Amino acid sequence: MFLGTYSPRLDDKGRLTLPAKFRDELRGGLMITKGQDHCLYVFTREAFVEMARTIAAAPLTNEAARAFQRNLFSGTDEQNPDAQGRITITPELRRYAGLSKDCTVIGAFTRVEIWDAQTWQRYQEDHEDDYAKAREEVLPGLI
Repeated sequence: MFLGTYSPRLDDKGRLTLPAKFRDELRGGLMITKGQDHCLYVFTREAFVEMARTIAAAPLTNEAARAFQRNLFSGTDEQNPDAQGRITITPELRRYAGLSKDCTVIGAFTRVEIWDAQTWQRYQEDHEDDYAKAREEVLPGLI
């Protein structure tokens, strides 16, 4: 389970140091892919395979499903963190997420998200009120 917010920096080689709390779960390898809202998603291999099977099962005759599959799978990179817990983010993934030196890494329970720090700040400013006002119709069963 991934929780919390962290502020690592990208180095000149495009490497990012994963938060220490996430390293054990990601030590066996991870998948970095394009997320929604122009962030990056980081999954364990097992979680990615489970999600990918569901996505790959969508009918090939559905144009939106094909586009989603192409974007997701072509933008995915398999990584193994080095001894210092660093991963290298490909230039294409850095471009997609608009990553600069300052990043924000958040735990989103089943995945890690990597954001450009300024983009994350804007996202928070735009959505904090929505969270504060969330009602049951947003998340059924929420107390």
